[in-house]
Amino acid sequence: FRQTAGGDYGAVEWQAGSLNTLVDTQGQEFIDCLGGFGIFNVGHRNPVVVSAVQNQLAKQPLHSQELLDPLRAMLAKTLAALTPGKLKYSFFCNSGTESVEAALKLAKAYQSPRGKFTFIATSGAFHGKSLGALSATAKSTFRRPFMPLLPGFRHVPFGNIDAMSMAFSEGKKTGDEIAAVILEPIQGEGGVILPPQGYLTEVRKLCDEFGALMILDEVQTGMGRTGKMFACEHENVQPDILCLAKALGGGVMPIGATIATEEVFSVLFDNPFLHTTTFGGNPLACAAALATINVLLEQNLPAQAEQKGDTLLDGFRQLAREYPNLVHEARGKGMLMAIEFVDNETGYRFASEMFRQRVLVAGTLNNAKTIRIEPPLTLTIELCEQVLKSARNALAAMQVSVEEV
Repeated sequence: FRQTAGGDYGAVEWQAGSLNTLVDTQGQEFIDCLGGFGIFNVGHRNPVVVSAVQNQLAKQPLHSQELLDPLRAMLAKTLAALTPGKLKYSFFCNSGTESVEAALKLAKAYQSPRGKFTFIATSGAFHGKSLGALSATAKSTFRRPFMPLLPGFRHVPFGNIDAMSMAFSEGKKTGDEIAAVILEPIQGEGGVILPPQGYLTEVRKLCDEFGALMILDEVQTGMGRTGKMFACEHENVQPDILCLAKALGGGVMPIGATIATEEVFSVLFDNPFLHTTTFGGNPLACAAALATINVLLEQNLPAQAEQKGDTLLDGFRQLAREYPNLVHEARGKGMLMAIEFVDNETGYRFASEMFRQRVLVAGTLNNAKTIRIEPPLTLTIELCEQVLKSARNALAAMQVSVEEV
């Protein structure tokens, strides 16, 4: 975003906003189609979430690790009921990266006694930048300065079930058996890449066949973003470990969660101190998460994400047909969408033009020519129409520049 808009506008300071917009210090209002990289699913400063945090702040902001915390217990119980399949126990932390780190350690602790040590991740994947999570992340720019990373990670093409199957088979033949597969149901930072229909189902079958764990990173796709509460529900796939963060805190508090089946989580039963974090699951964060879940369910925001996402995506695809020399493709699911341009510079220019139109967008971390559209799920139909109008204006301005060259 800084590269796209910063050259023209410098640093922009925000001072206020409504549920779906931000206002800068000059009083200019921007429609938020960036969504804080996926944290504002229930909008900015959602009053239900803010109120829950304020009420808890007046009681007890942080916890004592030696005493039982009712909010943490309530959130764990709520997630056990909300998440698919046999997911039951939660480890709470402060970010998506920490959630992934905990998932990797859980999988290691579970599989090491079984003689399985290798993880499969995918090309284009983004799972965070701590050392373990970075070992699963695929972008060389992020990885190279910290080489060597953790051993035991291999990457296969995302969406290619044959490549995944071959990795399992080769591991079996060589004695380097697979401990776990870690995947995003839809790659966010890779450019909002959707796998072929049935891909997650086939990966689940491979994991079952070879005795590997399935870790789904739903840090960005979870909490209603794709039209279901969790993206894996589009295929009714049940992971062994699920990673959540970003929107779990309602855009008010940072919180992450690693949810696992009882069988997997049991590796921590004898010694829970094998993996801990001081601030994970603190009362303020848990209050925010519980309020966020209530808002998502009571307002049926996942269904709204599907409906409004269809409206936006239809409009973006129409624009792609009208400007084929600029736009390669528009794609997405629910309110997680992207417009892929013909090259990086065209993507940068689009983000900058949208900024001029008072709409915030930005590129994806692993795919600079792809601009994400990731607004709050609360975005109104009227604002959806304004976003499409702004996109049309931006592309028209870009087309004029191309023709003048």
